[in-house]
Amino acid sequence: MYRFQHRLSPNSFSRCIAVSMTVLLALWLALSCVRAVAADAPSGAAALQEKYQSLQPQLAHNQFSRPISLNSTESSSAIKGDIYALVDYPFAQVHGSLTSPAQWCDVLILHLNTKYCRAGPGQKPATISMRVGKKNSQELDDAYRLDFAYRVNTSSDDYFDIRLNADKGPLDTRDYRIQLEAIPTADGRSFIHLMYSYSYGFASRVALRAYLATAGSDKVGFTVVDKSSDGKPNYVGGMRGTVERNTMRYYLAIDAYLSGLATPPAQQLEQRLQTWFAATERYPRQLHEVPKEDYLAMKRKEYARQNTN
Repeated sequence: MYRFQHRLSPNSFSRCIAVSMTVLLALWLALSCVRAVAADAPSGAAALQEKYQSLQPQLAHNQFSRPISLNSTESSSAIKGDIYALVDYPFAQVHGSLTSPAQWCDVLILHLNTKYCRAGPGQKPATISMRVGKKNSQELDDAYRLDFAYRVNTSSDDYFDIRLNADKGPLDTRDYRIQLEAIPTADGRSFIHLMYSYSYGFASRVALRAYLATAGSDKVGFTVVDKSSDGKPNYVGGMRGTVERNTMRYYLAIDAYLSGLATPPAQQLEQRLQTWFAATERYPRQLHEVPKEDYLAMKRKEYARQNTN
């Protein structure tokens, strides 16, 4: 048996060291560039201001007949909807009206599927306990529970960022996230960004797809994916359609809540309910679910229930 050994000459060894150092230097430079780009990327108020400028064409001309931009994304285990909107309220009013958990419950209860909402008194971190369920009247014991941690991520004279996070949801859905951020605009209004997202596991994915293939087969979102032969738009369906509908409902709840601030306190709930329903009926293909009187009667009872329990 012969054993062969390969020995590097001094020159070969030096070349190997030089090549290795060159590769390491290239990797270091690449990582440095990535860090520099990340550091230079705008964040917070600057990022939202940049988004506001870039969305000017969409805010001025869109299918919603109001200054809104809506989009959604879907991965194998998560779904997310984003709305950017220009609202007719000064920043100080928006900031002062949407930075406490109790105020958020007055927003969230407007959504068709919210059955109950209560802010945890004096808890740190602040919490919001919700029950979500059917589009009709429902006992709380039959509704699903969502417990959100509420956090004011940033609050200043020209920017705020609110985060609501819930680890667990119905079935095996999880990682529910609601984010609202806002900046003032030069004309005295406010530019807001609302994000709504959640993740799902195998059981919830199967259940949601079964629903979308049967009772929810005619449900669509707002994104136009193509047009039919007669020129009519075909809207996105499936999971993206679901998250777009709910993101829009939450946005309309925020707008309806703000609109009620101009009325006397005793009339604010009724004003908000009327405004929310009327706004959803502007998009019947996506958002119509129940007659107006059914919605109003249900919400009056739910609001009374959450303020007595």
